[in-house]
Amino acid sequence: MTSPFPVIITPNAANDLTESWVWLRERNPRAADEWLSGIRATILGLGAMPEAHPIAPESQAFELPIRRALYGRATRWRIYYAIIDGVVQVLHVRHGRRSDWRP
Repeated sequence: MTSPFPVIITPNAANDLTESWVWLRERNPRAADEWLSGIRATILGLGAMPEAHPIAPESQAFELPIRRALYGRATRWRIYYAIIDGVVQVLHVRHGRRSDWRP
């Protein structure tokens, strides 16, 4: 059995999470906290099997493969990440109703 890959949330992705949490918290504090807990668990779980999620369609605009994990039920959140030197680096988090990510 292999060890999980370390997971790093980049400053850009951390900012995405903070902004989304603040927006949600203004509307429903309890749901915002539950959302943050759930999406963090999903992000930290990426290290266990990082290649389990597909290459994102947006990946063609980048110089390395970008993968996309989804979180949520009704509206899916997109978690974009890359595996760089044996580390899962979360690059961006985006609400599913927003347009595709552009570099």
